[in-house]
Amino acid sequence: MASFFHGHPQAGHTRGSTSGPARWRPSTSPVQSTVVAALGQASVGVPALPASGRIAAGVLKSCQVARSRLAKATGPEPRATQTMDRQVSVWDARTFLARLCEQAERYDEMVTYMKEVAKLGGELTVDERNLLSVAYKNVVGTRRASWRIISSIEQKEESKGSDKHVSTIKEYRSKIETELEKVCEDVLNVLDESLIPNAASGESKVFYHKMKGDYHRYLAEFASGEKRKGAATAAHEAYKNATDVAQTDLTPTHPIRLGLALNFSVFYYEILNSPDRACHLAKQAFDDAIAELDSLSEESYRDSTLIMQLLRDNLTLWTSSDNAEAEGAGAADAPKKEEGEAADKPTEEAKAEEPAPESTN
Repeated sequence: MASFFHGHPQAGHTRGSTSGPARWRPSTSPVQSTVVAALGQASVGVPALPASGRIAAGVLKSCQVARSRLAKATGPEPRATQTMDRQVSVWDARTFLARLCEQAERYDEMVTYMKEVAKLGGELTVDERNLLSVAYKNVVGTRRASWRIISSIEQKEESKGSDKHVSTIKEYRSKIETELEKVCEDVLNVLDESLIPNAASGESKVFYHKMKGDYHRYLAEFASGEKRKGAATAAHEAYKNATDVAQTDLTPTHPIRLGLALNFSVFYYEILNSPDRACHLAKQAFDDAIAELDSLSEESYRDSTLIMQLLRDNLTLWTSSDNAEAEGAGAADAPKKEEGEAADKPTEEAKAEEPAPESTN
């Protein structure tokens, strides 16, 4: 499983010559100085320590893309150029801070910064898109893991007949569900208001509609009654929209198309309780990818083969569960894998699902 946490940036230091006691002073490269200047223009306060050149270079790459996008939108007029510079400065600063948050594993703040970038308009780069996805995936992932653990404890206490404990557990589970609902509604609003309307490429459209399906699915995991039905319907519609675009714009070996098939099949199995449709979808995606392995690009080889492995693992799991049921054992008795999310911990009740994308710092 891919690693989703990156090493903390290391700042180089040089000995500063002063008339008083010797002090450590952070060294700065021209690239870092440019980034710090951009942050200053946006009036964003950051620690005095410089970022690593690796992060800074990524920010500058985003700067160039942002300037190009905004230049097309605003034109060369002096006043428009000033507006463009201010927007680019904000764009650069927020992306830079999101990278810092990722390194520090402060994902709630990372969400805040990337949400601001999304609301500035324009289509996000692949790296910016992944930053936003990683941020939300970790924020929601910790809460989904907590919900599973608490739900499992609740079931055990109910079997013991411990009414007092069950009441307390239900109240705490409700608190987690409120947090989950808030996060999911937040990302769905960003998708509907900013990301999907600005998506121009087929790849972006598939990515965002799949993401929309994922977060409606997360809502359906803990909802009940009409709420669950509404979330399931919305998830199915989003996955279907993503699939329609993927089948025309992306190759069968494209990691985003494979990830869509993986999560859509999990939706059929877990939310709609349709193992036959889940297995059919997963097998079709796997077979289509195998048939076109020659078209697999070197840059996406690792991601694509990882998701193909998860598709195969799920097929093995689901078919063995069906066999166990036929022999009198419950499907829940079958060994299950935890999804490949950075923030989730293994549980016995989980399934393999697409990993969170890695941002390239």
